[in-house]
Amino acid sequence: MNKKLITLAIAAAMAAPAAAMADATLYGKAHVSLDYVDVDPLASWGNPPINGAQLASPFDAADLYDVAYTAAIDRGASAIVARQAGLIAVNRYVSGQGFKGWGMNQNSRASRVGVKGSEDLGNGLKAIYQIEFGVDLTNEARDSNIANGNRGDGVYLRNTFVGLAGNWGTFLMGRHDTPLKISTAKLDLFSDTLADYNYTIGFMDVRADNAVAYISPSFAGLQFAGAIVPSGGATPGTGWNNNADGIADAYSLALIYSNGPFYASAAYESLGKKHWENLDAAIGPNDFGLPPTSQVYLGRPGYLGGADDWTYWRVGLGILDWNGFTLDGVYESHSNVAGAPKDSDAQLWQIQAAYAFGNNAIKGMYGQSDLDRCVGDFSATCSVGFSPLNGNPYTNSDNQDSWAVGFDHNFSKRTQAYLLYTQTSSDTDNADWSGFSLGMIHSF
Repeated sequence: MNKKLITLAIAAAMAAPAAAMADATLYGKAHVSLDYVDVDPLASWGNPPINGAQLASPFDAADLYDVAYTAAIDRGASAIVARQAGLIAVNRYVSGQGFKGWGMNQNSRASRVGVKGSEDLGNGLKAIYQIEFGVDLTNEARDSNIANGNRGDGVYLRNTFVGLAGNWGTFLMGRHDTPLKISTAKLDLFSDTLADYNYTIGFMDVRADNAVAYISPSFAGLQFAGAIVPSGGATPGTGWNNNADGIADAYSLALIYSNGPFYASAAYESLGKKHWENLDAAIGPNDFGLPPTSQVYLGRPGYLGGADDWTYWRVGLGILDWNGFTLDGVYESHSNVAGAPKDSDAQLWQIQAAYAFGNNAIKGMYGQSDLDRCVGDFSATCSVGFSPLNGNPYTNSDNQDSWAVGFDHNFSKRTQAYLLYTQTSSDTDNADWSGFSLGMIHSF
């Protein structure tokens, strides 16, 4: 798969001179950073809380096995099923691993290469297209191998689509950022760095593989964007579900106002409950002898009594580059994270400020994540009734606050170097992390 992607990328680059005659543009961004990080063993490192907090346990694996085994026996399970329950508990609630030291690109830097263009169809109508590849310029943070030459997941697809555009707006189909993600993209002053607001605060940004989207023209600075996602049996990373068969199992809506330095947005997104339920709630007990709607064993969360829609909304407000000064804020509220039917709401917010002078800029941010106990716990422990461990004492979801400061220097409009420091503190003991980053970005 990746060999094919690399071949396509090389072919696109080689064809760029000829493609330019067909109103096509080759573009990209190369971004690398040298990072020093100090990560506690129980920190949600690399996985923002909403997007999937790392599960960790201060308990010994043997203790976890015994707790799950005893609970299964008490419910009348066979010895074989009880042993399976114990093994699953150990595999799910494993202790985290801390790290303190140097690395490169310790989270994604969103380096990319792509080709985009259009064809005039007459009467103000044009066809548009874009094929964009993400390229990991370094890869050890993704697969723990510093010498593999980006074999594995080093190349992947980003926004890739075909559509139509005119004075009525833009319509597209393919892989694309959802309107909610787009609505505040301009407000993340630390985007694609160690202090990215997805990585620190945990804001939920989705790039949907199967997006059908519409973006309106600007009416005195006001735009509307909407997208639906026909699932085709797929889910957001939790395996297959043939019941996810609707044309809009997920959808996203946004209003954006941008006029001079003033910016405001409001957005709403839903990942339907079919994405968080097992294959078929009516199939009866499975090989583990437990109700299928209360298990994590099929590779997706399941909840006794059924899942709920994961819904969230976001508002953004900012004054951008007003005489060199920028001030903005983002607020996001979640209900039923990952479909959990209770104790799984979350509120996140962040404020950022920057001042640009000459070719330089200084900037800073502060934000908080207020998470219910079941956020990030993709298991039945937060379902109604059934609990394989008789409760939920082992998850790492809690309240966190994050801050960062940075300095940017622009060598030109296309080349930038930066320094930043960021820190995330958690209410959970031994679950903080911090990092220093020296980076360079070149766009073409």
